[in-house]
Amino acid sequence: MVKSSGGNGAQSTEQALSLYQELRARGASSFKEVAAEMKLAQEEHDRCRDELLRLGLVVPTGRQHANRLELQEGQTPEAESDAVTVIAPEIALLRLLEHERSRLRDHLYQADRSYSALETLAGSYLRAETVARASGVEVEILSDYRRIQQVLKDISDTVQDGLSSMHPVVRGREIPERALSRDRQQIDRGVQVRSIFGQRLTAVPEDARYLEQKAEIGVQVRLSPVVPMNMIIADHQFAVLPVDPEDPSAGAILARGPALVRSYLALFEHCWHSATPFASPETGEQGGDGLTEQQRAALQMLASGMKDEKIARSLGVSLRTVSRMLSELMQELGASSRFEAGVRATRLGWLD
Repeated sequence: MVKSSGGNGAQSTEQALSLYQELRARGASSFKEVAAEMKLAQEEHDRCRDELLRLGLVVPTGRQHANRLELQEGQTPEAESDAVTVIAPEIALLRLLEHERSRLRDHLYQADRSYSALETLAGSYLRAETVARASGVEVEILSDYRRIQQVLKDISDTVQDGLSSMHPVVRGREIPERALSRDRQQIDRGVQVRSIFGQRLTAVPEDARYLEQKAEIGVQVRLSPVVPMNMIIADHQFAVLPVDPEDPSAGAILARGPALVRSYLALFEHCWHSATPFASPETGEQGGDGLTEQQRAALQMLASGMKDEKIARSLGVSLRTVSRMLSELMQELGASSRFEAGVRATRLGWLD
């Protein structure tokens, strides 16, 4: 045993790092069990656990990591157990910074300025780390459900701009209230949240009501006849997708880095533009009924590929009027292009 205090400090850090690496390889596990396998004394066990918890690199598992089936069956959550799940280092750093920012913001303006300097330094560190691994991507296989739930929570806490997802089904192992809470948290921070679901889900009242709830809190919801797989994309930086789309129990893949995530985002955008905006049963059947004959004629000509100038001549109105009319119809259809507006109008039966 090293006697000097400096040596003991270095050894303690090395033990905590080794323990963290082993826990990360497992995703989620009993802290005591892993420490015992590494032959750590009780004092070393306690010191390593305290350090990893203080740094936010591990969290105890509990009710938030349980799946819907476990809770329905009355299984006791792991809140009182020794089990922990790991946090990625960059997520732990971002959380520590955000916690510090909130605390300082409540006190002094000068303290907030100090945080800005800290944020700049941290951002430079994170960018440097990203550049260091820019030649490739980082992929992690998530086999433990508790680890998957922690990853989803980490993404929810740190996403800044946009979160896009697709789901063939609604009610899997996920708890709907938990998913809605994450959606609400992201939207409150100004994040754009988009979700694609299978069109057949609207035929199930419970599923349809869930989609309505998502739309009510501000999620942009679209429906598609075919949704290829579950997928979640955050800020062009993270993508979570299944190991096997045919077997949800096989686990998930967490991909980090825009070099790979861009490809999944391209797949999502293709599915998004092919899908139709969700409408509640009360409003969904009214689509197209309120169109004037002029609007319906303009949509029909647009769907046939006619240019704006020719549409204006055919209707006997100005080009400006046609442009304004088509912009309003695009907004109502939730279309991002005029071609898409014509396709959606046809699919929804507005031109029948």
